[in-house]
Amino acid sequence: MAINPSDRDKSTFGATAGQDRPELREVLEEIVDSGITGITLRVHDERGEWVGSAGVSRLGEDAKPPVDGHVRIGSNTKTFIAALVLRLVAEGRVALDAPVAGLLPEFGVDGRVTVRMLLQHTSGIFNFTGEYYEDGTVVPGIPATTAGKEWVDNRFKTYRPTELVRLALSRPARFEPGTDWSYSNTNYVLARLLIEQITGRSVAEEMQRLILGPLGLSGTAVPTTGTEIAEPHAHAYFRYEDAGEEKTVDVTAQNPSWISSGGDMISTSRDLHTFISALVSGRLLPAELLSEMCAPRPTPAPGMGYGLGVFVQDIGSGGTVITHNGGAAGHAALMYSTPDGSRTLTATLNYVDDAALSLAVAFQQATQRLVDEVFCA
Repeated sequence: MAINPSDRDKSTFGATAGQDRPELREVLEEIVDSGITGITLRVHDERGEWVGSAGVSRLGEDAKPPVDGHVRIGSNTKTFIAALVLRLVAEGRVALDAPVAGLLPEFGVDGRVTVRMLLQHTSGIFNFTGEYYEDGTVVPGIPATTAGKEWVDNRFKTYRPTELVRLALSRPARFEPGTDWSYSNTNYVLARLLIEQITGRSVAEEMQRLILGPLGLSGTAVPTTGTEIAEPHAHAYFRYEDAGEEKTVDVTAQNPSWISSGGDMISTSRDLHTFISALVSGRLLPAELLSEMCAPRPTPAPGMGYGLGVFVQDIGSGGTVITHNGGAAGHAALMYSTPDGSRTLTATLNYVDDAALSLAVAFQQATQRLVDEVFCA
């Protein structure tokens, strides 16, 4: 499917950057007051484009986060991976309902698991970053996600995608394929391996060929095992206890192979806007595949369904939004759009993370506050 690069950032309204939106500035300040170190926000709606930031880029300094700064986008990576798989479906390289075992026979995946189930989190395959059950039972995954100091000390270690998959498949499945829904990073590492098996090229090369290049996403990267993040960027932090002493470490540089295609990509709020608006408006996928992508299966969260790499969220009087968010050890990104792409919200955050996810509630409240103001006010 051809994409005209000149379509980048087109929308149904004229962009008028620089307008004053005090209600948005107020929300950003409230978010910083809740404990988030820094945040940048980009809104495109009928009033044009608005960008702003609050907080600080680096602890101990005064400079705000750069509005077009690079950030580790965490699980927003899944939307990129799903879109890439669907582009390959459009090219006739793979079918959504093809059994994964036939494409990756070396792993012994349950023969009932399909490509669609990977993208929709209905495979039942164990999550290599750990499983959390309704009764409070926790089954740990790789050590990188279970201990503070251990993660900090080993944050430059390289994990191979095959290593992550084999660990997950050595654990019992959460449920029979296709019978339930549960979020699993393993699904998207398998999707990465599928892409590479089908095309004979790396996921980074295919992402550049089919998504990043055509959309002109020059601020977006698939680092794989690369540890650095391009300037400009805000700094990410991790807090942990060592011999009874609390320590906070700058973890902006890290090897993201511990999460692989479950959340390893880097991007900017501008590129995230370009990507999500192009995706939902049909510039990346044929109509029938976009419809498949945005057809939600219910999740445990009220008013929230999951399609193929995207959440479909009911926001009440504001209607429905297509979204994915993600966090990755002190960095996070938000990505929201109306189904027609006429209104988008993208944001990047930097904060002090820890093994207890102490800022999880603040992050969720920040997200809801922004959604309410941009889509429901």
